[in-house]
Amino acid sequence: MEFALLYIVAALGISTVLNLLLKRIGVSPIIGYILTGTIMVYSFDLREMHNNHTLEHIGEFGIVFLMFSIGLEISFTKMNTMKTEIFLNGFMQVAFTSLVIFSFSYYLFGLESNSSTILALAFSLSSTAVVLSYLKSSKEIYSPYGQRATGILIFQDMAVIPILIFLGFLTSEANQSIFVILKDTIISAVIVIAFMLIVGKRIMSWLLHFSASSEVDELFMGSVLFIVISASLLASYMGFTYSLGAFVAGMIIAETKYHHKVELDIAPFKDILLGTFFIIVGMKIDVMFFLNNIGTIIGIFILVLLLKTFIIYVLLRFSSVHSTSLKTALALSQVGEFSFVIFAVASSDGLLETYLESMFVLVVIFSMIITPFFITRITKIVEYFRKDEEMPVDMSNLGNRKNHVVLCGFSTVGKHASVNLDELNASYVIIDNNPKHVQEAMAEDKEVYLGDMSRRSILEALHVEKAAAVIVTLDNIDKKRAVCEAVLKHTKNVNLIVKVGSEEDKENLSDLDITVVDAKFEVGKILVERMISCKLKYN
Repeated sequence: MEFALLYIVAALGISTVLNLLLKRIGVSPIIGYILTGTIMVYSFDLREMHNNHTLEHIGEFGIVFLMFSIGLEISFTKMNTMKTEIFLNGFMQVAFTSLVIFSFSYYLFGLESNSSTILALAFSLSSTAVVLSYLKSSKEIYSPYGQRATGILIFQDMAVIPILIFLGFLTSEANQSIFVILKDTIISAVIVIAFMLIVGKRIMSWLLHFSASSEVDELFMGSVLFIVISASLLASYMGFTYSLGAFVAGMIIAETKYHHKVELDIAPFKDILLGTFFIIVGMKIDVMFFLNNIGTIIGIFILVLLLKTFIIYVLLRFSSVHSTSLKTALALSQVGEFSFVIFAVASSDGLLETYLESMFVLVVIFSMIITPFFITRITKIVEYFRKDEEMPVDMSNLGNRKNHVVLCGFSTVGKHASVNLDELNASYVIIDNNPKHVQEAMAEDKEVYLGDMSRRSILEALHVEKAAAVIVTLDNIDKKRAVCEAVLKHTKNVNLIVKVGSEEDKENLSDLDITVVDAKFEVGKILVERMISCKLKYN
């Protein structure tokens, strides 16, 4: 490693130049980092380093900081509302995908049972690094399909632990019963979560409070790094992945007032380390092996992509509309980075042949290279295959929703209101009795339902009594009054905000306990405010 500094400088230079060129043609920087790794290996003859455990640990911390930043977006309160996405959808996806891929591998392609099992478990996982990076940067993480994809990815990360335990049980050296292993794992999980919630939460709050009050940026950043790495090491020490410890730490900090500052400060570390992870992925590419087996690798990739898309779509279609199900399925159709760990463990324990390991690793890398090209075009792909969807009227999947906003009406004002709610990262549900407006909201991947909000059954399904606010943007005064009366009859503990367009409308609603927003008055007020803030112009 006497040339370590040279390698670092070369990697920085190559990745910077490549990504500047790729950015001009709209290609994801992930591709640039992977190509950098491959160029480094063949330029400096570093092929023996592609399995270096130190490098893999450094690269893994890119995933750690990514999961930490995702944890900042998903507090325990929000995770409680995502139980279906994480535990039901996630479990069904991993279980059914593994079963189908095992059947194909064992019965159709004639692989041994152990090899088929390893392949099925590894290929059931999707890429947290690629998918969540895109969802977070594009703000799609707050859309219905983004929420479902995030929930499934969280479960997949948790599933890595029992998968690795199962691999250990398959080896001849496994001398403990699976029940003992599972019992120890559950006890370890309880200890980690309890410690982080009881002791860790107090330590984190104390550190962030005093480092923030010091007004020294490096002390605050040092505290954040200490929290992330300590939580990761604790989880690893107890037998879990680094990223799960960081994810829980992020969820704890999400409950504090510092989460926005932490997210902003941690971004450079996350991006740099995530780039390092993809460089190390690129170092695993054996160009000659790939060229000699390119047909097989692409064929396996296409088969896996089609199988995973179909399975995830079918599973989600029971609870989601066509476009949301298809978008989620396409977003999770690739194979993820944790497959490298599964293949490496299986190969070292003699469960997987070296040839098959090399083949499967290249399939994973190929899928991670292709994914950034089409994940940004998922909406266009879905629009191309869009069929006339039924209006979403079943609200059973709303669950025990609370602290959300109910947006009644998706005409012009309603659309602008939804844009502002998206910018605030607010949780909201749209309800409209106009099929055209519902279709327009569905086209934008909004959570929308067709229904008349003046009906009690609709109010109960929307959990209006637990909502943070109800915003009514309807134009028809009779419909507005009917909705307001129904909401106030259903519950008094809600902020009811109503848009009016005339003095007559305001007078008509004056006897109701609501907050009225007069469109004309507000426009006049804004015009004067803009005039005051304008710079004077001189002739």
